[in-house]
Amino acid sequence: MTLKTRSLDGALRQLQLTLLVNNRHRGTARRGLIVSGPPGAGKSTTLMELGRAFERSERARKPGHAGCLPVVFAAIPPTCTPKGLVKEFARFLGIPVHDRMTETVITDAVCDVMVARRTRLVFLDDVHLLNTRTRPGADSSDQVKALAERVPATFVLAGVNVETSALLTGPRGAQLAARFKLLRTPPLLNGTPEQKTQWRILLGDMESALRLVNHRPHTLVRHADYIHLRTGGVMASLFAFIREAAICSIVEESHAITKKLLSQVVLDTQAVNAARARRRPDRSA
Repeated sequence: MTLKTRSLDGALRQLQLTLLVNNRHRGTARRGLIVSGPPGAGKSTTLMELGRAFERSERARKPGHAGCLPVVFAAIPPTCTPKGLVKEFARFLGIPVHDRMTETVITDAVCDVMVARRTRLVFLDDVHLLNTRTRPGADSSDQVKALAERVPATFVLAGVNVETSALLTGPRGAQLAARFKLLRTPPLLNGTPEQKTQWRILLGDMESALRLVNHRPHTLVRHADYIHLRTGGVMASLFAFIREAAICSIVEESHAITKKLLSQVVLDTQAVNAARARRRPDRSA
């Protein structure tokens, strides 16, 4: 289940606008999007939801085009090289690759398949791994630009705090920055009345998906402040928190999430350290 947030709604709207801007674009400098945020903020989930929504729309709009592949997805591999990058795309596309194939041959095959199958949306995750200060990283960045120019599709990149990474530095970074909008996916806040309302709506949506026979309705919403303190509004930590609590309730045969049960869940190190930092001002007050 994918829960709608303001960041996700904003990303969907920006994607729709960017697709319209790029529609029937004759040049090579098409517009794109960069989804950026801290670890665990839901960047990859945002990509998957954008891709799912677009593919469903395309399949419904063109029911007879069985050979089309509207969406293509790849992730930057560790120690990325231009050849390694196009091999990731080839793997997704089902193109057989052997060691004797050159980077140019693989790139041509990838571009030919995406053009032939009318790919309109290309996702590239973990772009923060592209360090343009190194030769392989710089060459891989050039490869991304070349693919975006050869394939008539909208490219959406995602990575950890991309705006402060090496990807957007130097002349290569300036070219990307001139073509791509930056969308932030920050943790959800719980300070203002509007933020509290949005946080509780999200918890209510999560609670409606629970299938625990003894669970008391609105328990998560009642403990919204405590849940935010533990997770910091980070989506990955929140999902892990509630999922583990639900599993514990099944193992213990209570089949209900309570605050006592939530207090027994051990979260990831990032969430634990952040929660400790948020508690320090309260102790000194």
